[in-house]
Amino acid sequence: MKGRKRHILVDVEGFLLQVCVHAADIQERAGARLLLEKLTFPTQRLKLIWADAGYWGKDFGAWVQEHCRCPLEVVSANDLINRRQGRTGYVPLPRRWVVERTFAWLGRCRRLSKDYEQNTKSSEAWIKLAMIALMTKRLD
Repeated sequence: MKGRKRHILVDVEGFLLQVCVHAADIQERAGARLLLEKLTFPTQRLKLIWADAGYWGKDFGAWVQEHCRCPLEVVSANDLINRRQGRTGYVPLPRRWVVERTFAWLGRCRRLSKDYEQNTKSSEAWIKLAMIALMTKRLD
């Protein structure tokens, strides 16, 4: 496989709820559908799903509302910059940093620092193992 994408669903603390790894030629919204379709976490506990601009689409938002019974809020950099006209420099996207921080935590795992896996299932398994190790360290 030439490339792959990793989609993760995390809670507000950045802990993994679900992961989906697939080929890079699949669009973000299609990858997010794969992620949400195999969600084992009870969807009635979800109140809101935040996503970045790559997941924007009216049909996709309606699909998420129907499948997960919670709204999808897409945060794009242009919307945020337009809301904060007077501000210059770096403008962080709200709540997106939580997912980016989770990817950084996973990147510290040597096996996940590069894409060593040939199978997407083994890549998903290593992501889950890395998150289990991180969570058990936090319990100490």
